[in-house]
Amino acid sequence: MKVEIWSDFVCPFCYIGKKNYEQALAQFSQQEQIVTEYKSFELDPNVNPADKRLTVDSLAEKYGISQEQAKEMTKGVASRAAEVGLTFHFENMLDANTFDSHRIMQYAASLGKAKELAEVLFHAHFTDNKNLSDRAVLTELAATVGLDVADVLANEQQYKAQVKAEEFEAQQLGVRGVPFFVIDRKYAISGAQPVEVFLETMNKAWSERSGGLQAVKAQDSDADSCGPDGCKV
Repeated sequence: MKVEIWSDFVCPFCYIGKKNYEQALAQFSQQEQIVTEYKSFELDPNVNPADKRLTVDSLAEKYGISQEQAKEMTKGVASRAAEVGLTFHFENMLDANTFDSHRIMQYAASLGKAKELAEVLFHAHFTDNKNLSDRAVLTELAATVGLDVADVLANEQQYKAQVKAEEFEAQQLGVRGVPFFVIDRKYAISGAQPVEVFLETMNKAWSERSGGLQAVKAQDSDADSCGPDGCKV
């Protein structure tokens, strides 16, 4: 059974949702039968890779508030992350263009290393505050999971078509925010839902294994997600 995850590496709820999904998967009786695929979704393709702008500054400008107020906004998300064992440092976090990150993820997937690289990229951005716009940083991060991505990063056309195809696929499925999980092409889970929601849905999909895509109803189903207009914090 396949689980497809549309997400972006600068989306806080994508990291939280990934953690909850993995905890649910660990409890799923048929976990060896699950194939997890990470799909590309860029929250803001227009971020200039050359900029080194603090995320709190972007939030302050976006909402017309002070930097201190922007920092206060992020505390709730950091607390939410801490509840699932993650550490977010928003104060030194940088905006990032994630196009190259998604390209090297496509390469990693071709070698069976997507899961490992996804964790490295999320952790680098949210915990270590690495600049995911920097190709030298991406090269170093990929190397930690045994990947040489220098040639991929040097050729901007490599894996571009795959990234854009997955983003178009998301549009066709009606994805407006991430994380977005599609289970067995039957059920969809929007947002960083609790572990119980993932586990219940996987059990249901496993027992049925047929039919069309249906949205899973859950309380505040769109609350913990990020879209092109920002994250709901």
